Amino acid sequence: MKTTPTHFYTLTGNLLAERTLTFRDWAPGRTQRARSESLQVGGKGINVSRMLRGLGLPSTILCFAGGASGAECVERLRAEGLDFRAFPSASATRCGTVVRGGEFSETTFLGPDTSPGAACADACAAFLDAQPGGLLAICGSLPGWEDSGFDRLREALDRWLGRGTLVADTYGPPLSWLAQRPLALVKINRTEFDGLFPGPERSGPVAGRLDTLRRSLPPRAWVVTDGPGPVHIADEAGRAAEFMPPRAREVSATGAGDVLLACIIEAHWNRGIPLAEAVESALPRAAAHAAQTSFLPAGPSG
Repeated sequence: MKTTPTHFYTLTGNLLAERTLTFRDWAPGRTQRARSESLQVGGKGINVSRMLRGLGLPSTILCFAGGASGAECVERLRAEGLDFRAFPSASATRCGTVVRGGEFSETTFLGPDTSPGAACADACAAFLDAQPGGLLAICGSLPGWEDSGFDRLREALDRWLGRGTLVADTYGPPLSWLAQRPLALVKINRTEFDGLFPGPERSGPVAGRLDTLRRSLPPRAWVVTDGPGPVHIADEAGRAAEFMPPRAREVSATGAGDVLLACIIEAHWNRGIPLAEAVESALPRAAAHAAQTSFLPAGPSG
Protein backbone atom coordinates (compact mmCIF):
# COMPACT_ATOMS: atom_id res chain seq x y z
CA MET A 1 0.00 0.00 0.00
CA LYS A 2 1.27 3.51 -0.82
CA THR A 3 1.84 6.18 1.78
CA THR A 4 -1.29 7.75 3.24
CA PRO A 5 -2.81 10.15 0.66
CA THR A 6 -2.74 13.80 1.66
CA HIS A 7 -5.96 14.62 -0.18
CA PHE A 8 -8.98 12.74 -1.48
CA TYR A 9 -10.96 13.33 -4.68
CA THR A 10 -14.05 11.77 -6.24
CA LEU A 11 -14.90 12.01 -9.93
CA THR A 12 -18.57 11.90 -10.93
CA GLY A 13 -18.84 11.72 -14.71
CA ASN A 14 -22.63 11.52 -14.85
CA LEU A 15 -24.10 14.14 -12.54
CA LEU A 16 -27.84 14.00 -11.82
CA ALA A 17 -30.35 16.71 -10.94
CA GLU A 18 -32.99 14.58 -9.27
CA ARG A 19 -36.36 15.68 -7.94
CA THR A 20 -38.20 13.52 -5.46
CA LEU A 21 -42.00 13.71 -5.47
CA THR A 22 -43.71 12.30 -2.42
CA PHE A 23 -47.38 11.27 -2.66
CA ARG A 24 -49.90 10.10 -0.12
CA ASP A 25 -50.99 7.69 -2.85
CA TRP A 26 -50.47 7.49 -6.60
CA ALA A 27 -51.27 5.23 -9.55
CA PRO A 28 -50.14 5.11 -13.18
CA GLY A 29 -52.36 6.61 -15.86
CA ARG A 30 -53.80 9.64 -14.06
CA THR A 31 -52.84 13.13 -12.95
CA GLN A 32 -52.01 13.52 -9.28
CA ARG A 33 -50.42 16.12 -7.02
CA ALA A 34 -47.42 15.46 -4.81
CA ARG A 35 -47.43 16.30 -1.11
CA SER A 36 -43.84 17.53 -1.30
CA GLU A 37 -40.96 18.04 -3.72
CA SER A 38 -37.21 18.18 -3.14
CA LEU A 39 -34.09 18.47 -5.27
CA GLN A 40 -31.03 16.30 -4.72
CA VAL A 41 -27.70 16.33 -6.51
CA GLY A 42 -26.94 12.76 -7.43
CA GLY A 43 -24.02 10.74 -8.69
CA LYS A 44 -21.94 8.03 -7.05
CA GLY A 45 -18.94 10.26 -6.42
CA ILE A 46 -21.16 12.91 -4.84
CA ASN A 47 -22.49 10.32 -2.41
CA VAL A 48 -19.01 9.03 -1.62
CA SER A 49 -17.79 12.54 -0.82
CA ARG A 50 -20.84 13.21 1.35
CA MET A 51 -20.13 10.08 3.33
CA LEU A 52 -16.42 10.86 3.60
CA ARG A 53 -17.31 14.25 5.07
CA GLY A 54 -19.61 12.51 7.55
CA LEU A 55 -16.66 10.34 8.55
CA GLY A 56 -14.51 13.42 9.13
CA LEU A 57 -12.46 13.05 5.94
CA PRO A 58 -12.80 16.03 3.58
CA SER A 59 -12.61 15.42 -0.17
CA THR A 60 -12.91 17.41 -3.37
CA ILE A 61 -15.74 16.54 -5.76
CA LEU A 62 -14.92 16.68 -9.47
CA CYS A 63 -17.97 16.70 -11.73
CA PHE A 64 -19.31 17.79 -15.12
CA ALA A 65 -22.22 20.26 -15.06
CA GLY A 66 -24.11 21.94 -17.89
CA GLY A 67 -27.31 23.83 -18.66
CA ALA A 68 -29.95 24.99 -16.21
CA SER A 69 -30.03 21.61 -14.49
CA GLY A 70 -26.27 21.74 -14.01
CA ALA A 71 -26.50 25.25 -12.56
CA GLU A 72 -29.07 23.97 -10.05
CA CYS A 73 -26.70 21.20 -9.05
CA VAL A 74 -23.82 23.64 -8.59
CA GLU A 75 -25.92 25.88 -6.36
CA ARG A 76 -27.08 22.92 -4.28
CA LEU A 77 -23.53 21.61 -3.82
CA ARG A 78 -22.47 25.09 -2.74
CA ALA A 79 -25.37 25.28 -0.29
CA GLU A 80 -24.32 21.93 1.19
CA GLY A 81 -20.87 23.34 1.86
CA LEU A 82 -19.15 20.63 -0.18
CA ASP A 83 -15.74 21.26 -1.76
CA PHE A 84 -16.13 20.78 -5.51
CA ARG A 85 -14.89 21.67 -8.98
CA ALA A 86 -17.62 21.62 -11.64
CA PHE A 87 -16.24 21.57 -15.18
CA PRO A 88 -18.62 23.14 -17.75
CA SER A 89 -20.29 20.49 -19.90
CA ALA A 90 -21.36 20.95 -23.49
CA SER A 91 -24.65 19.21 -22.70
CA ALA A 92 -27.19 19.80 -19.95
CA THR A 93 -26.86 17.75 -16.80
CA ARG A 94 -29.29 14.82 -16.89
CA CYS A 95 -32.47 15.04 -14.86
CA GLY A 96 -34.33 12.40 -12.92
CA THR A 97 -37.50 11.97 -10.91
CA VAL A 98 -38.13 9.73 -7.92
CA VAL A 99 -41.74 8.92 -7.03
CA ARG A 100 -42.46 7.81 -3.46
CA GLY A 101 -45.54 6.97 -1.43
CA GLY A 102 -48.62 4.79 -1.60
CA GLU A 103 -48.72 1.10 -2.33
CA PHE A 104 -46.17 1.16 -5.16
CA SER A 105 -42.44 0.70 -4.60
CA GLU A 106 -40.22 3.73 -4.95
CA THR A 107 -39.76 4.34 -8.67
CA THR A 108 -36.97 6.30 -10.35
CA PHE A 109 -37.09 7.81 -13.84
CA LEU A 110 -33.76 8.92 -15.35
CA GLY A 111 -33.10 11.13 -18.33
CA PRO A 112 -30.71 10.00 -21.09
CA ASP A 113 -26.97 10.02 -20.58
CA THR A 114 -25.00 12.55 -22.63
CA SER A 115 -21.28 13.09 -23.11
CA PRO A 116 -19.88 16.27 -21.51
CA GLY A 117 -17.71 16.94 -24.55
CA ALA A 118 -13.98 17.20 -25.15
CA ALA A 119 -13.51 20.68 -23.62
CA CYS A 120 -15.04 19.52 -20.34
CA ALA A 121 -12.94 16.36 -20.21
CA ASP A 122 -9.82 18.38 -21.08
CA ALA A 123 -10.50 20.83 -18.23
CA CYS A 124 -10.77 17.95 -15.79
CA ALA A 125 -7.53 16.47 -17.14
CA ALA A 126 -5.74 19.80 -16.70
CA PHE A 127 -6.97 20.07 -13.11
CA LEU A 128 -5.75 16.56 -12.27
CA ASP A 129 -2.37 17.24 -13.85
CA ALA A 130 -2.00 20.29 -11.61
CA GLN A 131 -2.49 18.29 -8.40
CA PRO A 132 0.48 16.74 -6.58
CA GLY A 133 -1.35 13.45 -6.01
CA GLY A 134 -3.67 11.94 -3.44
CA LEU A 135 -6.43 9.37 -3.74
CA LEU A 136 -8.84 9.68 -6.66
CA ALA A 137 -12.01 7.57 -6.80
CA ILE A 138 -13.63 7.15 -10.22
CA CYS A 139 -17.32 6.65 -9.46
CA GLY A 140 -20.25 5.65 -11.65
CA SER A 141 -20.66 5.88 -15.39
CA LEU A 142 -18.74 8.23 -17.70
CA PRO A 143 -20.78 8.82 -20.88
CA GLY A 144 -18.55 9.39 -23.89
CA TRP A 145 -15.63 7.53 -22.34
CA GLU A 146 -14.68 5.80 -25.60
CA ASP A 147 -14.79 9.05 -27.63
CA SER A 148 -11.54 10.69 -28.72
CA GLY A 149 -12.64 13.70 -26.65
CA PHE A 150 -11.67 11.72 -23.54
CA ASP A 151 -8.12 11.05 -24.74
CA ARG A 152 -6.52 13.72 -22.53
CA LEU A 153 -8.47 12.62 -19.47
CA ARG A 154 -7.43 9.01 -19.94
CA GLU A 155 -3.82 10.16 -20.32
CA ALA A 156 -4.12 12.25 -17.14
CA LEU A 157 -5.37 9.20 -15.24
CA ASP A 158 -2.38 7.20 -16.45
CA ARG A 159 -0.11 9.97 -15.17
CA TRP A 160 -1.98 10.02 -11.85
CA LEU A 161 -0.99 6.40 -11.31
CA GLY A 162 2.63 7.54 -11.21
CA ARG A 163 2.14 9.86 -8.24
CA GLY A 164 -1.15 8.99 -6.54
CA THR A 165 -3.69 6.32 -5.69
CA LEU A 166 -6.54 5.42 -8.03
CA VAL A 167 -9.63 3.40 -7.10
CA ALA A 168 -12.70 2.68 -9.19
CA ASP A 169 -16.37 1.85 -8.73
CA THR A 170 -17.59 2.03 -12.30
CA TYR A 171 -18.83 -0.19 -15.11
CA GLY A 172 -18.96 -0.63 -18.88
CA PRO A 173 -16.15 0.83 -21.04
CA PRO A 174 -14.48 2.78 -18.18
CA LEU A 175 -14.25 -0.40 -16.10
CA SER A 176 -12.77 -2.35 -19.01
CA TRP A 177 -10.11 0.36 -19.46
CA LEU A 178 -9.34 0.88 -15.79
CA ALA A 179 -9.10 -2.86 -15.11
CA GLN A 180 -6.05 -2.89 -17.38
CA ARG A 181 -4.21 -0.52 -15.02
CA PRO A 182 -2.57 -1.04 -11.59
CA LEU A 183 -5.41 0.45 -9.58
CA ALA A 184 -5.24 0.25 -5.80
CA LEU A 185 -8.80 -1.07 -5.66
CA VAL A 186 -11.68 -2.03 -7.93
CA LYS A 187 -15.01 -2.15 -6.08
CA ILE A 188 -17.85 -3.48 -8.24
CA ASN A 189 -21.12 -5.33 -7.86
CA ARG A 190 -21.77 -8.90 -8.95
CA THR A 191 -23.36 -7.89 -12.27
CA GLU A 192 -20.33 -5.81 -13.28
CA PHE A 193 -18.00 -8.55 -12.06
CA ASP A 194 -19.79 -11.19 -14.14
CA GLY A 195 -19.48 -8.92 -17.19
CA LEU A 196 -15.69 -9.27 -17.06
CA PHE A 197 -15.99 -12.95 -17.99
CA PRO A 198 -17.14 -14.74 -21.16
CA GLY A 199 -20.67 -16.10 -20.91
CA PRO A 200 -19.78 -19.75 -20.20
CA GLU A 201 -17.55 -18.72 -17.26
CA ARG A 202 -20.08 -16.53 -15.48
CA SER A 203 -21.67 -19.37 -13.55
CA GLY A 204 -18.46 -20.35 -11.77
CA PRO A 205 -17.91 -19.65 -8.05
CA VAL A 206 -17.14 -16.00 -7.37
CA ALA A 207 -14.12 -16.75 -5.18
CA GLY A 208 -12.41 -18.79 -7.88
CA ARG A 209 -13.12 -16.27 -10.61
CA LEU A 210 -11.95 -13.41 -8.40
CA ASP A 211 -8.64 -15.18 -7.84
CA THR A 212 -8.33 -15.55 -11.62
CA LEU A 213 -8.91 -11.81 -12.11
CA ARG A 214 -6.40 -10.90 -9.43
CA ARG A 215 -3.75 -13.04 -11.09
CA SER A 216 -4.48 -11.92 -14.65
CA LEU A 217 -5.24 -8.19 -14.31
CA PRO A 218 -3.13 -5.34 -12.82
CA PRO A 219 -5.47 -3.97 -10.07
CA ARG A 220 -4.00 -4.81 -6.68
CA ALA A 221 -7.24 -5.40 -4.78
CA TRP A 222 -10.87 -6.19 -5.51
CA VAL A 223 -14.16 -5.98 -3.63
CA VAL A 224 -17.22 -7.63 -5.20
CA THR A 225 -20.64 -6.99 -3.68
CA ASP A 226 -23.88 -8.84 -4.35
CA GLY A 227 -26.71 -6.95 -2.66
CA PRO A 228 -27.67 -8.92 0.46
CA GLY A 229 -25.40 -11.76 -0.69
CA PRO A 230 -21.76 -12.42 0.20
CA VAL A 231 -19.09 -9.77 -0.32
CA HIS A 232 -15.89 -11.23 -1.78
CA ILE A 233 -12.49 -9.61 -1.28
CA ALA A 234 -9.03 -10.11 -2.72
CA ASP A 235 -6.51 -7.83 -1.01
CA GLU A 236 -3.11 -6.47 -2.08
CA ALA A 237 -1.32 -9.59 -0.83
CA GLY A 238 -3.68 -11.96 -2.62
CA ARG A 239 -5.54 -12.93 0.55
CA ALA A 240 -9.19 -13.79 0.01
CA ALA A 241 -12.04 -13.08 2.40
CA GLU A 242 -15.81 -13.36 2.34
CA PHE A 243 -18.38 -11.58 4.53
CA MET A 244 -22.14 -11.62 4.76
CA PRO A 245 -23.71 -8.16 5.11
CA PRO A 246 -25.92 -7.67 8.17
CA ARG A 247 -29.54 -8.56 7.56
CA ALA A 248 -31.65 -5.46 7.11
CA ARG A 249 -35.11 -4.58 5.89
CA GLU A 250 -34.16 -2.90 2.63
CA VAL A 251 -36.05 0.29 1.84
CA SER A 252 -33.78 1.44 -0.99
CA ALA A 253 -30.39 0.09 -2.01
CA THR A 254 -29.59 3.35 -3.82
CA GLY A 255 -26.39 4.79 -2.41
CA ALA A 256 -25.53 1.81 -0.19
CA GLY A 257 -22.56 0.89 -2.37
CA ASP A 258 -21.33 4.49 -2.17
CA VAL A 259 -21.47 4.36 1.64
CA LEU A 260 -19.50 1.12 1.51
CA LEU A 261 -16.79 2.59 -0.73
CA ALA A 262 -16.45 5.75 1.37
CA CYS A 263 -16.10 3.72 4.57
CA ILE A 264 -13.48 1.49 2.94
CA ILE A 265 -11.49 4.51 1.74
CA GLU A 266 -11.58 6.18 5.14
CA ALA A 267 -10.63 3.05 7.07
CA HIS A 268 -8.04 1.60 4.69
CA TRP A 269 -6.27 4.68 3.33
CA ASN A 270 -6.85 7.20 6.08
CA ARG A 271 -6.42 4.97 9.16
CA GLY A 272 -4.36 2.16 7.65
CA ILE A 273 -6.77 -0.65 8.56
CA PRO A 274 -6.26 -3.84 6.46
CA LEU A 275 -8.68 -4.08 3.55
CA ALA A 276 -10.66 -7.07 4.81
CA GLU A 277 -11.19 -5.43 8.20
CA ALA A 278 -12.12 -2.15 6.50
CA VAL A 279 -14.77 -3.91 4.41
CA GLU A 280 -16.15 -5.84 7.38
CA SER A 281 -16.47 -2.65 9.43
CA ALA A 282 -18.13 -0.81 6.50
CA LEU A 283 -20.87 -3.37 5.88
CA PRO A 284 -23.13 -2.39 8.82
CA ARG A 285 -23.14 1.23 7.66
CA ALA A 286 -24.04 0.25 4.10
CA ALA A 287 -26.82 -2.02 5.35
CA ALA A 288 -28.13 0.74 7.60
CA HIS A 289 -28.28 3.09 4.64
CA ALA A 290 -30.21 0.54 2.58
CA ALA A 291 -32.67 0.36 5.47
CA GLN A 292 -32.83 4.19 5.46
CA THR A 293 -31.49 4.62 8.98
CA SER A 294 -29.23 7.55 8.09
CA PHE A 295 -25.39 7.57 7.79
CA LEU A 296 -25.66 9.41 4.44
CA PRO A 297 -27.69 12.45 3.44
CA ALA A 298 -30.28 11.47 0.84
CA GLY A 299 -28.84 11.46 -2.64
CA PRO A 300 -29.12 9.25 -5.73
CA SER A 301 -26.41 7.29 -7.50
CA GLY A 302 -25.49 7.40 -11.14
